[in-house]
Amino acid sequence: MKHWAQLEERGIIWGMQLLLKVYLLFGRRILQFFLYPVVSYYWLMNRTGRQASRQYLQKVAAYLPEQGLQGSAYDSYRHFVSFSNAMIDKLAILSGAMSLQDIEYHGRETFVEHLKQGRGVLILGSHLGNMEVLRVIANLRSSVPVNILVHTKHAVKFNALLNRNSTSTRINLMQVTHINAATAMLLQDKIDAGELVVIAADRTPVTGKNRVSSAVFLGDPAPFPQGPFILAALLKCPVYTLFCLKHQQRQAIYFDCFSDGLVLPRKHREAALQQYVQDYAARLQYYCLKEPLQWFNFYDFWQTE
Repeated sequence: MKHWAQLEERGIIWGMQLLLKVYLLFGRRILQFFLYPVVSYYWLMNRTGRQASRQYLQKVAAYLPEQGLQGSAYDSYRHFVSFSNAMIDKLAILSGAMSLQDIEYHGRETFVEHLKQGRGVLILGSHLGNMEVLRVIANLRSSVPVNILVHTKHAVKFNALLNRNSTSTRINLMQVTHINAATAMLLQDKIDAGELVVIAADRTPVTGKNRVSSAVFLGDPAPFPQGPFILAALLKCPVYTLFCLKHQQRQAIYFDCFSDGLVLPRKHREAALQQYVQDYAARLQYYCLKEPLQWFNFYDFWQTE
């Protein structure tokens, strides 16, 4: 099985360029007419993504029988449509069509209190929902930069496309394939300056295949990266999870305190690390089951080789 970073995101860049141009010229209503041809092409051409989508939705079905999901080809297509609508929401954010007033918050008060104290925060993100709202929450505090760690050239190209129309100057994308001592020192400086550091915790590392832990997710063991949790322990700062889900045409952001500071005791390092990874997997599952069609990892997430 290929690693997720080796999978070509066929059609995504040119498709987004087309959607972006239509959106800027005609708005969201007209854009919807262009959505289905683009997503249909991407769904038909991406056999790996279709299979992974069905595998994931079949696991979800065991937990949510009342929603009627079975992991069928039609369910998979709906999953891809949900992904495309999330892309449109990204465009809405960048164009200024979405503001802080359009977002519903849960747990924001404690999070903002950390920022008021000048303390940097590490955010464990994911590919659930729309992390692009970070460009909006950068305005929570006028002087707080947001540093987002990305792992592949695909992500850099995609974000470059989005940045062309973004007015935010406090979003800093950092391409990082692995975290070394120099990277950790740079991030420590940012935390000490009261900035936010964001890292996805639901994809295994591009390099260092042994740096993973197995955690139960939707009923079966799946590999999760150790890196975000090791980084959190090194930075010695508060750690939050952040999930943004769309409920009835409204974005809802959930700030949950994961830890005031992760600790990895020398004698019990592996056990502590395993527990942190499992705690994150359980939290990710909880939010996945709120909006199952909004988790966008279109590869075999449970692969063990």
